[in-house]
Amino acid sequence: MRYGDHEPPDCPGGHPGMSTGAGADVQRRLEVLIRDFGTSNPPMPVVVLHADDDAEADDRAVVDLVHELHTGQDAHGTRCAVAPERQEATTEIRRAAGLVRDLGDPKRWDGRRSIYRRYAFPRLRLVRAIEDAVSELGPDWPRATPAAGTRDPAQRLLDQLAQQRWRPKGTARWNSGLPLFDMAHVLPASLVAGLAALLARSHWSVALAAGVGFLLLLVLLDNVLPGRAPIFLWLRRESRWFMTTTFLRAASRGRPTDVSLLRPARSWNAIAARAYDVAETLKTGDDFQLQLYVLALLEDLRDNHRRWSWDLRGFKRPRPPVLFLPYAGAENGGIELIKAVSDVRSRRSELDPLLIIAAVRIADMGRLQRGSRIQAPGGTPWIWYQEWARNLRAGQSPSRELAELPWVLKVPLPGRRLVEHADGQPRCVKATTRRTPVRVLWSLHSLVLVLALLAVGVGMRADDLSDRYCSASVLTANRDTQRRDASEGGTECIGIATGDVRFADWPGDGKPSDRGRKPAWTVRQLEERVHTENEEVLDSGEKYVTVIYAGPLSATPSEGPSPLKGIEELAGVYLAQSVINDISSVRLRVMLANGGADMLHQVAMAEAVAEYAAHDRTVVGVVGMGRDLSSSARTTEILRRAGLPVVSGTNSATYLPRQFANWFGLASTDEWQVDQLGLIAAQLRKPGTVQHALVLARDTGAKGDTGEAGDAGETRDLYTTEQAKYGQRMLGQRGFRTLPQRKYRIRGGKPEFRQHTEEMCQGGSVPSVIYFAGRVEHIPALMAHLGTEPGCAQRRISIITGDDLSKANFADNGHGVPPKVTLYHSALAELEKAAVLTKFYRDAEEHLPGMAGRRLSFDTPAIASGQSALAHDATQALYSAATRGGAQTRAATWVNLRMVKLGGMATGTIDFKDAPMYADRTGHSIALKEVRRSPDGASRSRVVCSRVAGDAKPLTVGECAIHQPD
Repeated sequence: MRYGDHEPPDCPGGHPGMSTGAGADVQRRLEVLIRDFGTSNPPMPVVVLHADDDAEADDRAVVDLVHELHTGQDAHGTRCAVAPERQEATTEIRRAAGLVRDLGDPKRWDGRRSIYRRYAFPRLRLVRAIEDAVSELGPDWPRATPAAGTRDPAQRLLDQLAQQRWRPKGTARWNSGLPLFDMAHVLPASLVAGLAALLARSHWSVALAAGVGFLLLLVLLDNVLPGRAPIFLWLRRESRWFMTTTFLRAASRGRPTDVSLLRPARSWNAIAARAYDVAETLKTGDDFQLQLYVLALLEDLRDNHRRWSWDLRGFKRPRPPVLFLPYAGAENGGIELIKAVSDVRSRRSELDPLLIIAAVRIADMGRLQRGSRIQAPGGTPWIWYQEWARNLRAGQSPSRELAELPWVLKVPLPGRRLVEHADGQPRCVKATTRRTPVRVLWSLHSLVLVLALLAVGVGMRADDLSDRYCSASVLTANRDTQRRDASEGGTECIGIATGDVRFADWPGDGKPSDRGRKPAWTVRQLEERVHTENEEVLDSGEKYVTVIYAGPLSATPSEGPSPLKGIEELAGVYLAQSVINDISSVRLRVMLANGGADMLHQVAMAEAVAEYAAHDRTVVGVVGMGRDLSSSARTTEILRRAGLPVVSGTNSATYLPRQFANWFGLASTDEWQVDQLGLIAAQLRKPGTVQHALVLARDTGAKGDTGEAGDAGETRDLYTTEQAKYGQRMLGQRGFRTLPQRKYRIRGGKPEFRQHTEEMCQGGSVPSVIYFAGRVEHIPALMAHLGTEPGCAQRRISIITGDDLSKANFADNGHGVPPKVTLYHSALAELEKAAVLTKFYRDAEEHLPGMAGRRLSFDTPAIASGQSALAHDATQALYSAATRGGAQTRAATWVNLRMVKLGGMATGTIDFKDAPMYADRTGHSIALKEVRRSPDGASRSRVVCSRVAGDAKPLTVGECAIHQPD
């Protein structure tokens, strides 16, 4: 059989349909109202269905119709509750209150096709908890009893509520839908704790432990400890409602009714006072008890359908809750409940979503007094609701006579419509049961997906931060230092060390390989000493200036001795800091910046230093920058734009003081050094003979050379390039026949000399003088080849080289000189002559790690190279300029540097007063040294001639005379 458009043959949801015409009409009208609820917020009536004729059969038919309505609505996915036929209590009002009390069980609202999660009734449970506490205190409360003694009745109530954990008696915590703990406040507090740990750049495991630990602590306090109120009681939504609803104002007796996140004690006292007032009123069992229960129920349902909540639950529940009262009467308190709902709604201004469908016997209709009455169902389905809605506002007016029940919509049902259809087939009513878009987009599954994507994104972000920065957590990173690939594998930490960053925690921490001279300290020792000194400066509260040491504080695997330079310079800087802070009112703070092995990442380091200095106005300048690379000009320009003067102790670049006004060098320039070495070359030249000479230089442009790696390929070793250029010119000027320049390569971290020595040691043009433009770590390999190559092993050969060789320890066999070879090199500092006028060595004994009890002098291996002395003097000079007349700005420091003249320094007198801008200055310290093989097979070094810093008198050939064996 076919039915009309509204009566399809198959009822959705598996329900049997409506057996009577009246049932189909009412169900259809309900669906129109429910459809409107999904898009707006219409007022929901209390629909009272009753027979139009006073016949017992019709009353039973109305009851059956309500049951059919419940079955249909349940199949449509509506959350429904059905009141029982009888309720045990002494009065009808108490029966009605018990009925509402039972509706606080979320399971009562479950259905076969209920969508989204269960309802929660925290407000109703709070009222139930107070009523149960009153019952437990006995009928004599609040009067004093012998058992209670003199205890305050209010305190007795609070103690009982604490014993119940502010929950109804006999209910488990998880019945409220909040398993184990107060998710509304405990979990957010734990997340905040974990997030705070993350923002503090803790490791992710520390942040997780902090969040979980805080969570467990709150769970313990909230659940395990007996006899106390929940820890976040005053922040719960039911407590906020309890204190702010105007319905309870009359019961508060003028006590505080506000709660505050920042005032828990006052909030708790207000809740305690309100609970006592409500308890006294509930004990009477009058209309207030029922209306308070109804108010709590309606407010909970309104909250369960709140659209703009965190879970958007109102959008996910497009169908209103429906309470069915098939036996509304005196036996179950249904009539009083209907009255109470109408009274509360009339008193309150908020709309709630509860739709009540009640079946009332015709004999009880008089007890409902006046309500909106419509004709029997028929005509346009929406007319009956529109008529009731029009009368609602006027029905609530206090001046309206007998307007007790304006929210009740009475629907009389004629007997002819209460019989089954003539064909015996039930009628079905269409209902919209499709999932709402919000339920699809903002659901547990989508949340899991979003959280998974967020976790992946956070993980990728954390990996990216960890790959880029030296100190990073899941969300944040210390951007003052970056991870950079080392030239021969591994990772270096580049930038300025702030926060918890320590360069000693990275590969190349000052533990070099067995080749070369070993430092007396490690980066870790000196770094911790500097850090401790800085903490004392900051804790003192006194004025201070900040100097940044920029140097090589990491090493590559093959360039084991590479951090030696950085370690020795750092020792000098720390020594100057310790001495200054012991005697000066303006203290010195030292920050450390790492340019990587061989300073190959000095551009990135300079950018980090400039960015840091922009936020720290105490920074007055930079010391260090001791490697001359092709990127040195760019690095110096970055620091110049940042307004930072640079005082370098060991960088011998000729072009830097000529191009940059912020460059102040203590080391003699490459060009001037080579000119002084020319005094020795002149003595090696035998007049009237043809003497061959050549320059052997490092090929810094070769692929695979360590000088090629670094910042944008611009970190070639410019020191060796300049040494080769000036050495070639000097040999020609001294009358040598110069052979084509040879360039050796670095492969696998080792220099390749074999082919060069084989070719230049053959034939009649074997050079008697070789100018070596390379690094100190390559000298042992060159000496080994010259000592074993037949064409050179039996010839007198002199090797001349620059100041880098001053870092070598010739007492070590690794730097042994072959019998026929004499080595001449320059050194940046004359320490022996300056030693008698300085406290440098006594201060070193007192302050440097491991030096206590030792007697230090200019030839002590730990400081004999002059690196520490020059770094010490550079730091003293910069500090002197920064504190001339008190703590100064970096701009004033820059200007004051050209007025610095310091005597008694480790290398002599540091004098920048006569230093011209963009030109070379005079008065550098220098020493020319000779290294020979002694009869006992050891290599011995001696100073040929020298000048201390501040002595501008030129060296002469006579002063620098050498002894040439036959």
